Amino acid sequence: MKNVDKLLQGNEFFQKNYFCKHEAELLNLVSTGQDPKVLFIGCADSRVIPTLITNTAPGQLFVLRNVGNFVAPYKPDEDYHAMAAGIEYAVTALNVEEVIICGHTHCGAIAALYENISEEAFVHTRKWLSLGKKAKELASLALGREAEPEKLLRLTEKLSIIFQIENLMTYPCVREKVAKGQLHIHGWLYYIESGEIKYYDPDEHDFLALKK
Repeated sequence: MKNVDKLLQGNEFFQKNYFCKHEAELLNLVSTGQDPKVLFIGCADSRVIPTLITNTAPGQLFVLRNVGNFVAPYKPDEDYHAMAAGIEYAVTALNVEEVIICGHTHCGAIAALYENISEEAFVHTRKWLSLGKKAKELASLALGREAEPEKLLRLTEKLSIIFQIENLMTYPCVREKVAKGQLHIHGWLYYIESGEIKYYDPDEHDFLALKK
């Protein structure tokens, strides 16, 4: 219970400090509802906090997080699909104008692609990680079998973001709005060792530093 008690104490601090200082803005979100302009798809890694690394306030980001910041391709025949539901809601109901797929360095999901995982203990995880298979294969092909592990992981992290963008574009609602210029897709890589964010430039085929 010690960890939960700390969280409850944190909530009390939040109420007395942040909530009190920003009560008007927060209550406005209650009365008018949310109207975020950006869908942020990120990793569930506890070191990557979307609102913290982008310095955004409540109501500005619609956030979807999962293991590896993966995007499953459009498959309407599947029974349950939380990521698909979130994407459809953000794009169709909330009418977001930007989608950011943000990966990060030293990602455990990417590292797990190169490990043998027990199917019995991680049955759902193994299937989910298959969404990173293309990135792993291309990175291994590009660098070769004798590549340094760290270089292999860093390249796989980058390539995975690109492949997740491709998966995102399989959604009809996304494709339609992108074609009309109503929606823009971005690939970001967050460096947890420095706090820096680089974006994918399709013309340069590389991740570049954000312009200041």
